[in-house]
Amino acid sequence: MTSATMKHCRFQKSLTDPADFTLSFELVPGRGGRSTVHTRALDLAASMAADGRICAVSITDNAGGHATLAPSVLGKEILEIGMDVISHFSCKDKNRNMMESLLYGWDRIGLNNLLVIAGDYPQKGYCGHPKPVFDLDTVHVIDLLTHLNNGETTHGLQPTSFYIGVVISPFKYTEAELMMQYYKLQRKVAAGAHYGITQLGFDARKYQEALLYVSEHNLGIPLLGNLFIPNIHVARLMHKRAIPGCLIPDHIFAEMEKESRSADRGKKARLERAANQLAVLRGLGYSGAHIGGSGLEMADIDFILNQATARQEQWPDLLTEFRPDTSQGFYYYQKDIRSNLNQKKKTALAPRKRQAPLYHFSNFIHNLAFEPHGLLYKLAKKWCLALDKTMLGRPLFWLEHLSKFILFACRNCGDCTLAEYGYRCPQSGCAKYLLNGPCGGSIDGWCEVYPGQKRCHYVLTYDRLKTKGCADDLGYGYIPPRDWSLTDASAWVHFYAGTDHSQRHCGTPASKTPGEHAPPNEQQGK
Repeated sequence: MTSATMKHCRFQKSLTDPADFTLSFELVPGRGGRSTVHTRALDLAASMAADGRICAVSITDNAGGHATLAPSVLGKEILEIGMDVISHFSCKDKNRNMMESLLYGWDRIGLNNLLVIAGDYPQKGYCGHPKPVFDLDTVHVIDLLTHLNNGETTHGLQPTSFYIGVVISPFKYTEAELMMQYYKLQRKVAAGAHYGITQLGFDARKYQEALLYVSEHNLGIPLLGNLFIPNIHVARLMHKRAIPGCLIPDHIFAEMEKESRSADRGKKARLERAANQLAVLRGLGYSGAHIGGSGLEMADIDFILNQATARQEQWPDLLTEFRPDTSQGFYYYQKDIRSNLNQKKKTALAPRKRQAPLYHFSNFIHNLAFEPHGLLYKLAKKWCLALDKTMLGRPLFWLEHLSKFILFACRNCGDCTLAEYGYRCPQSGCAKYLLNGPCGGSIDGWCEVYPGQKRCHYVLTYDRLKTKGCADDLGYGYIPPRDWSLTDASAWVHFYAGTDHSQRHCGTPASKTPGEHAPPNEQQGK
């Protein structure tokens, strides 16, 4: 472990100590390099370092899809103040080479606490909309970090000491959306995640649900509950679903609107609610809380922390404030009438729907020609590999592409994952090209990028695989990153030649089984 890392590991030590309730605070950099926003952020970080109750500050990475000051710049300055830093590390702007290069630099300067996120879809900037990258998804990045921590990516590379955080979005109220969030969390943990932070919400049952799921499935990671304190402007955007993944219940939003008409525009009421929510999170059994909100000062944070401590014993009485809007939303566990929380008994899933004819046809062809026991497997393999070396190789490619374009909107990636996802293509179906599960930005089953126009690819995938009776399989397995050298070539040939994802071992998850995720310094004996 580097000397810089050793000086800044309080967050990691606190979060792995069951006796501690770990507090972090989120800072959002602004545009430009010399903004007063950054000066205020540094002053706040210095105040929190002096106070001592906040273990770390997190720094967002182009939040909202807009270009802002890089988190490493502000992070380095905050490390020098004496405060631990959690750097957000998003997938939307960087390819895998840039990611690895940045990670070498961050490890060198001691930015070892990470929160790995897919990232908000890029928004309009210089001369129009930028190209979204999403070369790796979050599971890929976690796997890369685990390999870096183990010194396995390059022979002779000194191991890094990254402490890997991930996001879980339990505030989903349809079965498909919620189950896909939990399945992806399982994949993240299998790839090497050390801790999780929930998306923001105001539903106590959903907060507890995430804890119960982690415990039931032996995922073995501590969770921080997200406690965001929006002003009325931000609250209105969230209530309109204009900020991906963020949800404010109608009854709480109505209270916020009423509070905003007071002399202080509802500030005291917001802080009181945050204190109540913090007490509830601790009472539920969270390992800590991740606090955020625009315009907050150290005096506001001090008020929240003090009031939460004073109200801690009464936390069960505070649950009614953080109730769901409706009983119609889907919960993984059944409601406990006595506590207004959850039982450990699971909710019955909706009945399976009839399988689509396209699925039956596609599965028949797959089993016939692409499974080793299939009647046509040996013959198809022989002819595809033989024709690829002749002048008929290109016509074979176009035959494949035309048929798959008509049926599945094929994008010619040359490395087909149709069979893994119920014959739905993530390259054409997911706006972020994610291969190991959804982002957290879907809205009532709609894609974050195209709300009301396009259904979330993984919601449709869940429904498709549920009809087959194997939706639970989405919580396991691993699809390695796309190999771009295979683009515009036959996926059939790559499959039979053993050069597609089904045979490549570069993406084999580096970690062991869920629950075996010690912090990196313990893994390496440092």
